[in-house]
Amino acid sequence: VQLQASGGGLVQAGGSLRLSCNASGNIVRMNAMGWNRQAPGKERELVATITDDGSTKYGDSVKDRFTISRDNAKNVVYLQMNSLKLEDTAVYYCNADFKSWSARGILSEFAAWGQGTQVTVSS
Repeated sequence: VQLQASGGGLVQAGGSLRLSCNASGNIVRMNAMGWNRQAPGKERELVATITDDGSTKYGDSVKDRFTISRDNAKNVVYLQMNSLKLEDTAVYYCNADFKSWSARGILSEFAAWGQGTQVTVSS
């Protein structure tokens, strides 16, 4: 299973960006999906998560500015980022928890991460 993130780029403070992450491969059932980010010199932090039934959770620093959503039919998760701030500059990683067949033919839980997409907010 692979996660491909896209949509990052350079944007001015106060602007908006929309990130997408497409999961592909042998996925039997997609469970929670989400976004984390890591700024230079800082630890990776939670941005947002969304369960398969649409329940969402946000990091305190992005509440009321970012919105996570998903397309269950396409196994895609989105992150709409509005009112971007300089401190939102980071590499954004998508992640997914899913069920798939193991090498032994057992339906098992797995987790995967995307490669990251750079978001840079300028003044």
